[in-house]
Amino acid sequence: MTEQASMMSARRTALLGAGLVAVGPISMALYTPAMPTLVEVFGTSDSAVKLTLTSYFAGFAATQLICGPLTDAFGRKPVTILFLGIYLVSSVLATFSPTVEFMVFARALQGVGAAIGISVSRALVRDQFTGQDSARIMNTIAMMLALGPALSPTIGGFVLELFGWREVFWCMVIYGLALMAAVTVFQVETNPNPGKHHLNPRQLGINYLALIKDPRFLAPALLIGCGLGNIYALATVLPFVLIYKVGLTPSEFGLTMILQSGSFILGTVITGRLLKVTEAHRLVPFGLVMLIVASCVMCFLTLTQPLSITTVMAPVGLFVFSLAFVLPASFTESMAPFPHIAGAAASMLGFLQFGGGVAASLIIALVGDPVLGLALVLPAMPVLGVVSYLVLKSQSSQHAAAE
Repeated sequence: MTEQASMMSARRTALLGAGLVAVGPISMALYTPAMPTLVEVFGTSDSAVKLTLTSYFAGFAATQLICGPLTDAFGRKPVTILFLGIYLVSSVLATFSPTVEFMVFARALQGVGAAIGISVSRALVRDQFTGQDSARIMNTIAMMLALGPALSPTIGGFVLELFGWREVFWCMVIYGLALMAAVTVFQVETNPNPGKHHLNPRQLGINYLALIKDPRFLAPALLIGCGLGNIYALATVLPFVLIYKVGLTPSEFGLTMILQSGSFILGTVITGRLLKVTEAHRLVPFGLVMLIVASCVMCFLTLTQPLSITTVMAPVGLFVFSLAFVLPASFTESMAPFPHIAGAAASMLGFLQFGGGVAASLIIALVGDPVLGLALVLPAMPVLGVVSYLVLKSQSSQHAAAE
């Protein structure tokens, strides 16, 4: 723990970080049960409605690249409040969307506003904590990062059936207002050296290039991008598979997603207990093996067995359970070597994370069939992440040995 740790306690940092990091996944997944309904409401196609999610991913991912530098230049707190304001305005716009095209625009703007959460939450931790302290806080934040898209469909499904699709977006407005109040009252400025020099375009380019060329950053960042990106891509597929193909209602779909959230909670609870007796990086090999197993099971069951809750959700549950073992070490590992550009590192990490979701969802849209997307595209993402991680870690070790 650094000298600045007294700015905020580990508990306050974890709670604020969790709340901030959750705004993106919650906004992404809360309305997924309503996607089939929006096809009928707007009189459009499945692909057009899926674009409302892809545009959100795109706005979120692209904005990651400027969130970090802005918080480095002007401070974590004022920039967070500014972006939460954009999030609130766009959420209200989405609530009153008259057409699917307007919804695509509102969702893209909402992604821009929500982008601040991931960047600032990680920078808050990196500003104040290192080592095992950082890993434990990151474990809490990682739980919210994956629980958001897992629990939100459950809430969204019931809100949709009880009230309607517009009320789903009002839930986002309420969350945004509560989060802005918490940031205003409880968040302490943790940036030790704010300054406009952090916005120098040439220096930004140098910083980002240095990050993507450094295997110490790229290995865990690609693993996170392919892992969490896969969770976000699942949100574009599961509503259409479980509601259209399996035949669930929106509320039944929401309840089914508890299987996903429960699996991740179990994984993070076990990980939290293990972090008390071992170091985070020792949990990674087990998680990597289980990610490969989950990918193989997902591909096999989807291609060979009739679609059901069991054949769809069993491999999804195994996947998110496995992910819980690699996230704490990966977050810390990707940020620790770069304290001088913590904001830029957090931004690039967020870009790759949601960029993975954009890439997977676009490929699934090109494939056209959500079942094929579930069988082929989604299992390929974790495999790509694991292979990239192992290759880049090997390169990093060889470079360190040479020095």
